[in-house]
Amino acid sequence: MADEKRSTLNKDLLLLILQFCNDEGYKKTAHMLERESGCYFDMEFFEDMVLSGKWDKVEKYLSGFTNINDNKYSTKIYFEIRKLNFLEALDNNDRAKALDILMKDLKVFAHGNEELFREMTQLLTLDDFREHELLSMYGDSESSRKLLMDELKKLFEANPVLHGKLKFPSIKSLRLRRLINQGLNWQHIQCKYPQPNPDVKTLFEDHVCQWKQNHLFMQPTENPLPLQDTSVPVFPASWISGPSTVTHAVSNEDICLSGPITLATTSNNFWDSHTISQKSLLGAVDEVTSTMLDPGRNHSLECSISDDSPIISMNNDMLQNMEPINHVNLPKTVARILNEGSSPMSMDFHPVQQTFLLVGTNIGDIGLWDVNSGEKMLSENFMVWNIGACSMMFKTAMMKDPCMSVNRVAWSPNGSFFGVGYSKHIVQLYSYHGGTDVQQKLEIDAHVGGVNDLAFSTPNEQLLVITGGDDKIIKVWDVITGVQMHNLEGHEAPVYSLCPQCKEGIHFIFSTSVDGEIKAWLYDSFGARVQFDAPGLACTAMAYSSDNRRLFSCGTNKNGESFVVEWNESEGGAKRTYQGLCKISSAVVQFDPIKDKFLAAADDHVIKIWDMDKVELLTTIDAEGSLPANPHIRFNKEGTLLAVIASDNKIKILATDYGLQLLNASVNGFVDSSSDFSDALRKHAINPSSTVASSGEADGYVPTTCDEENLKAVKNKFFDKANNKLDVCKVFQINRPSQCQSLQLSGRGKADKISRLIYTNAGNAILALASNATHLLWKWPQNDINLSGKATTNVPSQLWQPRNCSRLMTNDLTGSKLEEAVPCLALSKNDSYLLSASGGIISLFNMLTFKTMTSIMPPSPAATSLAFHPQDNNIVAIGMDDSTILIYNVRLTKVKSKLKGHSGIVTGLAFSNAMNVLVSSGADAQIFAWDLDGWEKCKSKHLQLPDENIPVVGTQVQFHLDQVHFLVVHESQLSIYEAKELARVQQWVPEDSSRISHATFSCDSQMVYACFVDGTMSIFGASDLELKCQILPTAYLPTSSRLNVYPIAIAAHPQKPAQFALGLTDGGIVVFEPQEPGNTWYVGETYF
Repeated sequence: MADEKRSTLNKDLLLLILQFCNDEGYKKTAHMLERESGCYFDMEFFEDMVLSGKWDKVEKYLSGFTNINDNKYSTKIYFEIRKLNFLEALDNNDRAKALDILMKDLKVFAHGNEELFREMTQLLTLDDFREHELLSMYGDSESSRKLLMDELKKLFEANPVLHGKLKFPSIKSLRLRRLINQGLNWQHIQCKYPQPNPDVKTLFEDHVCQWKQNHLFMQPTENPLPLQDTSVPVFPASWISGPSTVTHAVSNEDICLSGPITLATTSNNFWDSHTISQKSLLGAVDEVTSTMLDPGRNHSLECSISDDSPIISMNNDMLQNMEPINHVNLPKTVARILNEGSSPMSMDFHPVQQTFLLVGTNIGDIGLWDVNSGEKMLSENFMVWNIGACSMMFKTAMMKDPCMSVNRVAWSPNGSFFGVGYSKHIVQLYSYHGGTDVQQKLEIDAHVGGVNDLAFSTPNEQLLVITGGDDKIIKVWDVITGVQMHNLEGHEAPVYSLCPQCKEGIHFIFSTSVDGEIKAWLYDSFGARVQFDAPGLACTAMAYSSDNRRLFSCGTNKNGESFVVEWNESEGGAKRTYQGLCKISSAVVQFDPIKDKFLAAADDHVIKIWDMDKVELLTTIDAEGSLPANPHIRFNKEGTLLAVIASDNKIKILATDYGLQLLNASVNGFVDSSSDFSDALRKHAINPSSTVASSGEADGYVPTTCDEENLKAVKNKFFDKANNKLDVCKVFQINRPSQCQSLQLSGRGKADKISRLIYTNAGNAILALASNATHLLWKWPQNDINLSGKATTNVPSQLWQPRNCSRLMTNDLTGSKLEEAVPCLALSKNDSYLLSASGGIISLFNMLTFKTMTSIMPPSPAATSLAFHPQDNNIVAIGMDDSTILIYNVRLTKVKSKLKGHSGIVTGLAFSNAMNVLVSSGADAQIFAWDLDGWEKCKSKHLQLPDENIPVVGTQVQFHLDQVHFLVVHESQLSIYEAKELARVQQWVPEDSSRISHATFSCDSQMVYACFVDGTMSIFGASDLELKCQILPTAYLPTSSRLNVYPIAIAAHPQKPAQFALGLTDGGIVVFEPQEPGNTWYVGETYF
């Protein structure tokens, strides 16, 4: 133990010396010490060397911390550095250097990687190594070094050799100087004859004041100082861990070793001082103060305040807080009161249908409420689905006490699943298909004891559920198969809460236990990466703000003390502690962030609100009373609705002004969830025959049972009411450019028209397919004005193509008739590959190089629609002009299946992962649903056209974010269908003869953007297809173009719900956003 303490103190001393060297400007010395001691890895210094290509210095510095053979991470680090050095030599045509690197530096990796070493050797024979398929994306040295550095940072974080060395500890400035100061003061009080102006000339010897002949005459006559009491032990300065207890002070001049020591005895302790009792050391009864001034500072009252003392200043923020504030954005109005049959324990709003509230109770029941109508859509009593598959421990626990309570309910990120964690062993997972369509998915005997929390996450696009329980273990399960993926052990007390997150592409999990311990985990078996204590060792829950940039926690310890804290993630310490909680809480205080602005905690029978940027309590909400001391609370995603558990088994729904508008307008619910459904339909039975998953067992799901005839009758009744309702809403109309923000994308000349238009999935570029079969790609730069690099109307875009590429991506027109072609394209989820056709051969392009990777399916027949499989980029659905659909494996160049059913051109394809179907539409006015497992036809339905004489041309389909409903676009109508029964739930038909040219959902599926051949752009509410806003041609087209130019293609930004782009018949492209950043197209506008 003594050796460990000594080692820790030695490391601390090294870090203090590093701080001193950096403060004094001795940078080279500091980096030498870092490398030789291995105590701190300076990432910024290392990154500068990498970006400068100083590879010898990079390896020399790195060698002080890890060697090639330390572990797999170290091996990977060295390999990536040497590989890029090798590629740069090749890029500079320095083959002699490249050969030298290969034989001296890279050969060490050849053992076990002979094929890789052989391929690297072959690169020496190529004129341009980019001809190698795996290196086709290599850019210039600057961009490659940045990519390398991003990869190295991840490896450093994961490398156990570097744990604890990547972050410099938080040390107060000039700490080493202060320690020397304290040591000198301590030596000074040991002097037998302390002098008022001692002369310290060196630090190499202890300071001793010399006797002076007139010493006695210099002492105060009323209180002479006695000799040193030899009974008082003298401790080394390094043993002093508390504040310095000294009689006299060493000034800043002595710290700098350039002047005499001065004495100060003042009772006005404004500086960095410590008041001590002289009685214990020198026998005096008076108290004196030691004033220690920092070096390099002006010794005035204003600038010499101690770092340890609170600085109190009357700033503008404090003055503002003294005045009444109108909190218009907080949900204060009680809009609904829901009456549960038993005591609610946990709640969660649906992430998409934001007026749907999932509730779990103390007797194991779960309920799904539509807070818009205030009625329960679904009620499920607890039952074990398959008791035979459960563990004997669970069966024994149930025999002793059959009572079961819900500890946690939670939705998956897109709302297609929800999970229920119970007080004994069990987790039950349901799939949700909209309305009352809920199906059993998995039952997992997850933990010994209670399941205290569960959460969903999607690392590597795989949906997982994470559970934590009384057995102190965290477990990670595959939601689809039920297989246990990870077992995270390390907590010494029951796990209390879980907080999965992803930052900079790294997925991790924060967990807390009831003893106040916080840990951070990666999805692997290497144990917790980070561990620290919650404030006050409180039982704590953690949550991020909606923008995922700020981390907060709230908890209560055994003494009833509660803490709401914002964390500094990089240092693992509290950044801000919020004030205003009750001093003694009877239970753990519950909290929830409100988007990225406010925090809310339920405490002392009220809901307390803080501005995230201020520690002072902002306001309280009493919810009209009847709240328990520490109720559970939950906000919906937009922060417009707040659910709080009240007395007598009630749940109060509080709303903002806009939330009240949502409830009154019913904008978030499809008609399937309307209040017209009867209680008999809402409370339906689920067949309890699903299998239990435990330690890797998967299951199937069980369909619901429901009276289909009654359901159909209720739906028809609702549709009649919906279609006959009065149009009381007015439409906001934009007819001038100043009423919105728009950006015209400029290119090289004009194409005939823009046939297809899409955003990249990253949201930083727009890709257009023109009628002449060429592709145009506009990218937005990342700069000080556009920090995110996403598409915006505030920054001009750039028509982009790769370096050393002289031509654009152009479709092969062999065998096609351009005037009869139906252009189509599809982009892979990672934006790397593009499939496209313009009536001829289908081309697969590399988006980074613009090179054609392969060509498939020459006509005839010709491709008319394309869609990538959501789970496999190698599988593509291809709609053909001979009415068939081909399921094609690009990698194997093989047709897997041929789907027949349409009697005309297939013009629309859309996959639903949640429903496991492919939906297709065509020129035959039919919609088909195909099962993804066997590619069999599930359902088909004819479109209900307003006029049978209307010719059916291109019909498009697109799934809603809930993956249950989909949009059907025809020139005569917009329709919303649900995928299970292909039932139409909404329809909009133009009142005049206006023809729709194209339409799409916004990225959050709350709006539908539609463009017309008369140049008008319309925006609809997605839930009811109610027209909300119109953009007239006068707002974006010049006068000379309004008669013959109109939008023919439309695309919605993948991350910004209010941004969309139009492709015009004259080859132009226009990007639109609301006038004010963050606004929608119709909320808060002035209506005419």
